[in-house]
Amino acid sequence: MNKNRCVNMIARLFNAPLEEAEAAVGVGTVGSSEAIMLAGLAFKRRWQNKMRAEGKPCDKPNIVTGANVQVCWEKFARYFEVELKEVKLSEGYYVMDPEKAVEMVDENTICVAAILGSTLNGEFEDVKLLNDLLVEKNKETGWDTPIHVDAASGGFIAPFIYPELEWDFRLPLVKSINVSGHKYGLVYAGIGWVIWRTKEDLPEELIFHINYLGADQPTFTLNFSKGSSQIIAQYYQLIRLGFEGYRNIMENCNENMIVLKEGLEKTGRFNIISKDIGVPLVAFSLKDNTQHNEFEISDSLRRFGWIVPAYTMPPNAQHVTVLRVVIREDFSRTLAERLVNDIEKVMHELDALTARVTSKILITEEKKENDVNVTVVKKTELETQREITDAWKKFVKARKTQGVC
Repeated sequence: MNKNRCVNMIARLFNAPLEEAEAAVGVGTVGSSEAIMLAGLAFKRRWQNKMRAEGKPCDKPNIVTGANVQVCWEKFARYFEVELKEVKLSEGYYVMDPEKAVEMVDENTICVAAILGSTLNGEFEDVKLLNDLLVEKNKETGWDTPIHVDAASGGFIAPFIYPELEWDFRLPLVKSINVSGHKYGLVYAGIGWVIWRTKEDLPEELIFHINYLGADQPTFTLNFSKGSSQIIAQYYQLIRLGFEGYRNIMENCNENMIVLKEGLEKTGRFNIISKDIGVPLVAFSLKDNTQHNEFEISDSLRRFGWIVPAYTMPPNAQHVTVLRVVIREDFSRTLAERLVNDIEKVMHELDALTARVTSKILITEEKKENDVNVTVVKKTELETQREITDAWKKFVKARKTQGVC
């Protein structure tokens, strides 16, 4: 089956400890959300079996993650009644701190989830440090707390351009990994994969066996019926491109990311939030947001055909607002240079708008001050900012959108 062939190729890409002819353990899913649900269920069941065997209560499982995790982790915790213990972020450090994560681990922790490619800024979390710290804690306590790596974004990047980075099954506590085929796996939306280290890491009681399709077919998914087109596309890409093909594409994405990053730095207007090693994306924020903010830039860029999301960071860094551009296979160097030019145009327009509105406010106040019959009430800084924002919104709405690139 093509699905099993994909599982075997991806498992070996992630350095699963397999013999030459040994079949890997994994399933195809509808994106990484389902993959994470299945991995979480496996961890929960293994933990429950262990606690029951030791005669201990197993009604209060928890999972440790960073506050930067994707919403599917919150869904898993809520749907399957697992306490979510989040390591809060801080300004300048937007991923999970391994030391703080290990401090939060207790006997009821079913696993620690590390992110290889944060949604917020593309950064890879330090899975090796997490593994080393957790090994020490397990030795001290006698626990056996494992690690799951959410490699939805980075799973098809790190093996090709950061082969020396230890984040996968080379680390002994990494028991399962999920990856999205529709991100950097280069397949259209609707395909994800979850791979387990060994058969022992996926409890047998979670696997169903059916034979009414003509032969024994083991299944471990949340939904049974789904299309095969994404699996066929994934198999085609893996066979057609091979290791060298994927590496060339990821290196090209990384080079275009550097072009965009350097272009933004040259403007002198932005702080770069993303890291050089990680998912090929550029996350950036304004150095000075007293006159404009990132949401205004995002809205203005739509007139030039760009959809650049602006968002706030999770607790405790929610006061930081970020713009993000993800570099995919079809995002060329020419597009990167064009985007920088369009951002500069937007900044000039916003600067000019702010100057016009501020000038109008000052002239009005001056006229009022010269009129002895008028009582002048100075506007607060907040009121002035609101007037500027309202004028800017009217200005943007008056301009015609040119479409989306």
